[in-house]
Amino acid sequence: MSRDGTAMRELTWRAVLLGGLLTLMFTAANVYLGLKVGLTFATSIPAAVISMALLRFMSGATILENNIVQTIASAAGTLAAIIFVLPGLIMVGYWQGFPMIETTAITMFGGILGVLFSVPLRRALVVDSDLPYPEGRAAAEVLQVGAASAEGAAENSAGLSALVWNSLISAGFTLLTQMKIAAGEVAHWFKVGAGATGIGGGLAFALFGVGHLVGLSVGIAQLVGLITGWWILLPILTQGGPGDAETLANTVFRADVRFFGAGVIAIAAIWTLIKIAGPVFGGIRSAMAASKARGAGAVMAVEEQDLSVGWVFGGSLFMLLPIGWLLHSVLSGGPLAGSSFILIAGALVFVIVAGLMIASVTGYMAGLIGASNSPVSGIGILSIIASSLLLVGLLGRGGGSEASAAMVAYALIVTGIVFGIATIANDNLQDLKTGQLVGATPWKQQVALMIGVVFGSLVVPPVLNVLNDSMGFVGVPGAGPNALAAPQAGLISSLAQGVLGGDLNWTMLGYGVAAGVGFILLDALLGRMGKLRLPPLAVGIGIYLPMAVILPVTIGAVAGWFYDRWADKRANAEFAHRMGVLTATGMIVGESLFGVLYAGIVAGTGNDAPLAVVGEGFQLPSVFIGLGLFVALVVMSYARTRKAVETTA
Repeated sequence: MSRDGTAMRELTWRAVLLGGLLTLMFTAANVYLGLKVGLTFATSIPAAVISMALLRFMSGATILENNIVQTIASAAGTLAAIIFVLPGLIMVGYWQGFPMIETTAITMFGGILGVLFSVPLRRALVVDSDLPYPEGRAAAEVLQVGAASAEGAAENSAGLSALVWNSLISAGFTLLTQMKIAAGEVAHWFKVGAGATGIGGGLAFALFGVGHLVGLSVGIAQLVGLITGWWILLPILTQGGPGDAETLANTVFRADVRFFGAGVIAIAAIWTLIKIAGPVFGGIRSAMAASKARGAGAVMAVEEQDLSVGWVFGGSLFMLLPIGWLLHSVLSGGPLAGSSFILIAGALVFVIVAGLMIASVTGYMAGLIGASNSPVSGIGILSIIASSLLLVGLLGRGGGSEASAAMVAYALIVTGIVFGIATIANDNLQDLKTGQLVGATPWKQQVALMIGVVFGSLVVPPVLNVLNDSMGFVGVPGAGPNALAAPQAGLISSLAQGVLGGDLNWTMLGYGVAAGVGFILLDALLGRMGKLRLPPLAVGIGIYLPMAVILPVTIGAVAGWFYDRWADKRANAEFAHRMGVLTATGMIVGESLFGVLYAGIVAGTGNDAPLAVVGEGFQLPSVFIGLGLFVALVVMSYARTRKAVETTA
């Protein structure tokens, strides 16, 4: 409500359209970033800043409209994390490209269920919880400051400037790496006795920016994982292996170490689910009581008006119809067609039961450490193992190579739907926390979230096809030298093949689970001592992602910690912190959007290195140029941000 008691504009056409436009940008950026390095970034804060910078030129713009814009944009950008699963269908040879209808349907159906499942969770994990929701609170602060005064407008302009400036620096440096003038990665491989390992990191602004956003606790936890995987496990597991140091280390990493990391992530995710079971059930009971009171005519405060439980339950059951149609279309005409009924029935039960549990876990993780930090890919690992075991239980193993391949594809598609639930629930509760703090109407936000899901679902397939046609994926026949790693998709498809083929690396998974228990105990002990926590999920990610990804994230986390210490001492500390967030976000957005543009250039020219201006003989100079320039630009970026904070405050 406004000061004069009239209703404020909230779910308007211009908010929906602006949210949709921002969706195009953030979804494309997140798809590229996720396929390249296995990480995505939260888009709530940049969406809020851009929205306020643009809508303030229009009459009657309100804080609630800006909240709707960031809600749509952030939900759609988060949905891009579906790429942690879908490329697996290319890797196993089931798809040659990403069909528009099937890809959109998998993404959209899971996303809408994620919105519906998060409605009762709002009371458990947002209203009746003391979870911090760091990104949700930060987005609310941005909206509140921007709506408060002319000073807020000045801060928003400074924030938008930081976002654009750092996007240009990031994109410009990435251009130099594609011209081969600057190296994109620095690495050194060496023998350790009869074994091998190495040290290296990507010269990538996107990774550095992600590190700033995730913070020191997660960054150091990932460093612990890196040390565990690359400097403890690898030297042991590679003893006596054939080949040069680089080949040996990478081969053993893919075959053994990443499964160890998957075990750590699996047990950490299960532990999280156990911890939050009580609050979740309590929240569901609270939501049902509130819906009953509202139906009896009780007047509910605007901030308490969720979609009714009837709509949630009815909508969830209704969504099973199009999901059943999708699964039937996948099975019809294939080697599993004769078992369609039992496979579809089992999958629908799995989607509901596993979806509810996973939505609870990811929502809790978002509240605890933020959507950016939440390892939803770890949830994907649990989902693919569970769905594959379900298929083994229903049909058993065997049936020939064609049937086995079809079972792997079916498991991936079912997991894709569940993963859509996970990613959206992870982001939605963050957005609903923002709404709670700014006085938004929950049901309008929940509708906006569904709109965001639809926008994002339509954007994902064409972006995926451009990247697949121009670059391809590592390990897929015909992939070029710039092939995208898609690490989670590769791991998840390998897990499905292993479970269904009976040859999964259970030994390393088991060792990982045992180590994960140790990391859980260590984290609990550090918490009791009041020391820096080491989230076991983050440790697991540090183990199973390549060092080239983890090391720059860790360095970015340390740099962000130093910046935040400086920001704490400013007169306007909250604004200083937001400027740091926008600086890091600009680094991510610039490189990611350039990556999508570059993919289009590759696809249009048919050349894997269309921008290269120097040959292989320039490789050594490019390392020194890349490293020196990268460090100089990072220093300059933070210096510019600090100056903007001092002059705006």
